[in-house]
Amino acid sequence: MSEPLTTPGEGFHPHLHETPDDAADPVAPLRTRLHHIRADALDGGTAQTGGMRRFAAISGRSVGSEKLWMGQTHVAPATASSDHHHGASETAIYVVSGRPEFVFLDDSGGTPEEVRLRASPGDYIFVPPYVPHREENPDPREEAVVVIARSTQEAIVVNLPHLYVLTEDGA
Repeated sequence: MSEPLTTPGEGFHPHLHETPDDAADPVAPLRTRLHHIRADALDGGTAQTGGMRRFAAISGRSVGSEKLWMGQTHVAPATASSDHHHGASETAIYVVSGRPEFVFLDDSGGTPEEVRLRASPGDYIFVPPYVPHREENPDPREEAVVVIARSTQEAIVVNLPHLYVLTEDGA
């Protein structure tokens, strides 16, 4: 049984409105209640990488989060993102649909070698901070959709000219 959808001012937990005391701090009223972000209300005004469309759901701007960003990424058929990293943010990825591939360079064997992680719906991927990588969708017909959670409140995307191996000093 599903609960009926609520609208502002209705339902068991009504949507709270800003009070005059909260007016000086726009985040304060965001941090005093639960938030429901509908699928059709995702925010496309986030950092982008070529070949991908990112949509924010949970962010500092949308709900006042301080340590978490969560959203959706769509990778078009037969497309690869630009090479990039996510700064100091840890990134967790859940594959919703499609068969995306995640590519990075690994030099644990002494010589840098491209590693390709092939994922399927239901799989998870973890991307450590600053690790250069790219997402690819080799399927010529089906879009790949993933849910992303990051340990920072906003989407950090640093586009790179190429992949490189992360050194011990983080560079």
